Amino acid sequence: MSWVEGADESQYSIHHLPFGVFSTRDDPTPRIGVRIADFVLDMRMSVASGTCPGCPTCAALSAPALNPFMSLGRAAWSQVRGQVQESLTNTEFQRSIAQLLVPVSQVRMHLPFVPGDFVDFLASGDHAANLGRIYRPEDVDPLPPAWRHLPPGHHGRAGSVVVSGTDIVRPAGQRRDARGDISFGPSAKLDIEAELGFVVGVPTNLGSPVGADSFADHVFGVVLVNDWSARDIGSFEYKPLGPLNGKSFATSVSGWVTPLEALAAARGAAPEQPATEGYLKESDRFGYDVAINVHWNGTEVSRPSTSGLYWTPAQLLAQLTSGGAALRTGDLFATGAVSGPRPSQAATFLELSHDGARPILLDDGSDRTYLQDGDTVTLTATAPGPRGTTVGLGEVTAMIRPAIG
Repeated sequence: MSWVEGADESQYSIHHLPFGVFSTRDDPTPRIGVRIADFVLDMRMSVASGTCPGCPTCAALSAPALNPFMSLGRAAWSQVRGQVQESLTNTEFQRSIAQLLVPVSQVRMHLPFVPGDFVDFLASGDHAANLGRIYRPEDVDPLPPAWRHLPPGHHGRAGSVVVSGTDIVRPAGQRRDARGDISFGPSAKLDIEAELGFVVGVPTNLGSPVGADSFADHVFGVVLVNDWSARDIGSFEYKPLGPLNGKSFATSVSGWVTPLEALAAARGAAPEQPATEGYLKESDRFGYDVAINVHWNGTEVSRPSTSGLYWTPAQLLAQLTSGGAALRTGDLFATGAVSGPRPSQAATFLELSHDGARPILLDDGSDRTYLQDGDTVTLTATAPGPRGTTVGLGEVTAMIRPAIG
């Protein structure tokens, strides 16, 4: 039980405590905060009022981004989490800690970590098969040949990772129209990908792969992700190489990073998997049960979930480093679209509209196939928490702005 008003009934209860970076009108300097109910605990002020100035943990919590703190590792993460839980449940601390709580309504959220690299995977077999049926209907097997052997991925642009609330400018690029003509211009098939992302805390050295069982030693927490996609640009440029301009213009993440410890109750068995290469084997094969809601201009259009992903988060990390790539603090890797087998579980508008052939009716009476300028997309997500509670991942929302020029 927490002494903070509304905390016990909140999706941001004492069992969650996500980390973010915020500022206020009175103090525009970004600093680390921990969310509890409808308040943010100012960690910089909390550290300043403590009795251990100069210690590495206190110094890290005084930084303007989570990277220094995330680099300290699991022991420090657990220690700070326990201390915050104690301060928000023990009434002996209520008077002093209450002064450090800022209403969420009064804060501006910033990108919580400085991204190192960004890698996006294709962990969902349903999403991979749906794309195959749309783009390669002549193929007997809709799955790419390598997909059953490894989780495919592509390298994104870390500089295009933005925090929720940041407007997205429609990208431009070369694409082929229905007549086969090639031209350069704004994307006409701007899309979303609802995903779950994982933020790396502890780095590694170049040439040192990370085994699947070491996942929790390196990953600090999770964020909700919308990896925006320009389908017409991407489909033209990805042969013979992977997508570039079709995927590099923006990736939105939630302003709150949920620690892995807060998702312990959301762990569940992953789908059965035939024999894999040794580096992808797990002694404890698990995924996370995160339910995502997709709202388009206020209309709920789909409810994808991460519970059925074939490739697990631990396997994604193992694949990412299997060639010897080094991890850096702040690296972000994501599942790719988490579509399920039913249309209502589509994590992209490409699948939901079958590449524009089946318009989607919105509550205001309009219909859509792909995103129009002025449209707003909001992703929210929940996961089971301990003792019957619910963990609410920070939302990801953005409005589409017209292309420049």
